[in-house]
Amino acid sequence: MSSPPFGGSNDVPAVFPDWSPYQDLDSAARAYLRDPEVALDALNGVLRGASVVSFTLERFVNEVNGVWQEVVICDGSRLVLWHGEDVAPGDGPVGSMTSSLRVVPLSTVTEVGCRRRLTRTPAGQARVDSIDVYLLLSSVDDAVPPPGMGDDDSRATVRHDALRFGKTLDDGGPGQIARLEEFSRVVASLVGRPTL
Repeated sequence: MSSPPFGGSNDVPAVFPDWSPYQDLDSAARAYLRDPEVALDALNGVLRGASVVSFTLERFVNEVNGVWQEVVICDGSRLVLWHGEDVAPGDGPVGSMTSSLRVVPLSTVTEVGCRRRLTRTPAGQARVDSIDVYLLLSSVDDAVPPPGMGDDDSRATVRHDALRFGKTLDDGGPGQIARLEEFSRVVASLVGRPTL
């Protein structure tokens, strides 16, 4: 499947090639992302030769903005997140997109959660049909206080920032479910350990 460059047509199918067979980031990104060059250039500028220990990818079509893409890398001491999203019509020239980077030290991950939903095959064998992963961070979410709570209200809700990822059989298939679970296990194995 050929991928239009950003600025190309937004008529991109909602089903994308499977990145899960690719063990290296470069191959997986080129197989899956619409804009792999943009993503890899941004990520390599931060990685600067650091090894990629584990990664996960996401891509979907948003009815308003077009294509939304994400790469999350763990290099052993940090999470490096790249996010690319088409700009909504009227918010910029036709074909515009945003490209964003975020670097999160693993020392700020306070909790890793992974929930798998299992179903039974007709033969009675358990099978994972979806996975949800969250990484709770020590930073505080920029949530707006609930209505009726003033700035001076000492009971204002404080919510920790979290990163959330999910895959299903319909959105990613068994290979991407397994790769996201592997990613969560790698991050969980590193959280709380001294970083080099």
